Amino acid sequence: MEEVDGQVIQFVECESGLDIHKVVREDLDDDGRPKRTGTMWTASAHIITAVIGSGVLSLAWAVAQLGWVAGVASLLTYGCITFYTSNLLAECYRSPGTGKRNYTYMEAVKDNLGGKMNFACGMAQYANLNGLVVGYTVTAAISMVAIEKSNCFHRRGHEASCEVSHKPYMIGLGLFEIVLSQIPNIEQVWWLSIMASIMSFGYSSIGAGLAFAIMLSGHGKRTTVTGVEVGPGLTAARKMWRMFTALGDIAIAYSYSPVLIEVQDTLSSSKPEIKVMKKANMISVAATTVFYMMCGCLGYAAFGNSAPGNMLIGFGFYEPFWLIDLANIFIVLHLVGAYQVMAQPVFCEVESLCRRKWPKSEFVNREYPIKIGRRNLNFSINLFRLVWRTMYVVVATGLALALPFFNDLLALIGAVSFWPLTVYFPITMYISRKKINRATIRWFMLQFVNFLSLLIALAAACGSIEGLGEALRIIK
Repeated sequence: MEEVDGQVIQFVECESGLDIHKVVREDLDDDGRPKRTGTMWTASAHIITAVIGSGVLSLAWAVAQLGWVAGVASLLTYGCITFYTSNLLAECYRSPGTGKRNYTYMEAVKDNLGGKMNFACGMAQYANLNGLVVGYTVTAAISMVAIEKSNCFHRRGHEASCEVSHKPYMIGLGLFEIVLSQIPNIEQVWWLSIMASIMSFGYSSIGAGLAFAIMLSGHGKRTTVTGVEVGPGLTAARKMWRMFTALGDIAIAYSYSPVLIEVQDTLSSSKPEIKVMKKANMISVAATTVFYMMCGCLGYAAFGNSAPGNMLIGFGFYEPFWLIDLANIFIVLHLVGAYQVMAQPVFCEVESLCRRKWPKSEFVNREYPIKIGRRNLNFSINLFRLVWRTMYVVVATGLALALPFFNDLLALIGAVSFWPLTVYFPITMYISRKKINRATIRWFMLQFVNFLSLLIALAAACGSIEGLGEALRIIK
């Protein structure tokens, strides 16, 4: 009996020669890799963790720039587009001919569209994921500072000067993420994703609830059908740039395609992964749209055309201070989990490349089980994983410390990568797999969605460039 590619092969002597029987190990999947245990609910948790970021609290500002009609229409339209293109991408998880699993987004693109497209996908995907990791470090530190400021304002008054440095909080978060980064893969961070999902619902509900309380009290500010009005302090050109940025913020807020295939690869093979993933897409996008509508519309109704960029961090609310603190704690806990969901695909891609390049290296491949006394824990340390992931977190934290305007740069990265990852590649792969002929009605409808999304992505990129320029001018 021998083990070949993770499967046990038994050789039995018989009259006609050797008879070969394949013994399927219960702890391995059909491709010899460790058996997956993910479910529709863990996949939904991963998606919600990835998609509902603290940016949900800026949707009131986005709706204020667009107004009631365009703002609500944009929220609903991009919820539908994201759900549709995510289902198209889910169908690309297995190869059409062989049924082989594509473990990453890049592999799915290579399998369906070829090597050149694979390279372009990798550039967009990993720029997006790495950018989000740095951006989450910045945003989590801002929320931690907001807690300290909230307590300061409560003690000393709303006009007090409560200056707090972000740097110690960034360093502290980085140290904590070094520990969490030793979790081997995205499947094993399911508990962190569930916690982060609950946190995202928590702070979104607090923001929406406080906005609703302002409406009920009769102190809601003036709103308009077309949003913020041109006048003193706001030129027509500036209004246009803000509208572009708002459209991009809404579109990007729905995007989770950079991790969709990786999340799908955590699903148990006991049921068809495509069907389970489509159900997870439906649950996640529906939940996301409900919370986006609540925060965006209730926030705009409460603050009107002067809606802040972030209802909780931007001190749209000061009281009750303890509830604001709780919401910001929820944001920090959510971003701790979201950091891992975004970083794990990067970790695993680099480690997979190194294992293929140095298959006999103990430093790269050997696992050291962790024991307490005689008890063997279900966890092990790999030296390469320890060193590489620690270096990654240190570099990401260093960038967050060095670039205080990084979130403005991240908006540009998100705008540029949104169209190819969320719309172009899923639609193009689907057309290729289904062999949809040019100039048919179905082909035109798919290309219309593709072209519309490209226009919005270009508009968002222009708005982000203008916003980044303004941030740099303020720093100077």
